[in-house]
Amino acid sequence: MRKSKLVVDSKEGVLNESGDIIIPMKEGVIDEGHIHAELAEIVAGVKKGRENNREITLFKSVGLAIEDAITAKLAYEKALEHGVGTNVEL
Repeated sequence: MRKSKLVVDSKEGVLNESGDIIIPMKEGVIDEGHIHAELAEIVAGVKKGRENNREITLFKSVGLAIEDAITAKLAYEKALEHGVGTNVEL
């Protein structure tokens, strides 16, 4: 973990919910500054992701509702486009 470039979906979420990150922080292996970027910062070009083949990138996701909603929307649009699925009245 110490050698990795740590990328997260939500810094706040990881710091509050992710034992994978919280425990090494409590043990002094890494600190909050080890979090390189949120995924959105890399996608937007604000920060760089992996820069060479030797670099280790660790991505930690705690899951965000917006990610789920966007994925569902894209799946729905693809289903409509391909004429598959079942319409259910709610």
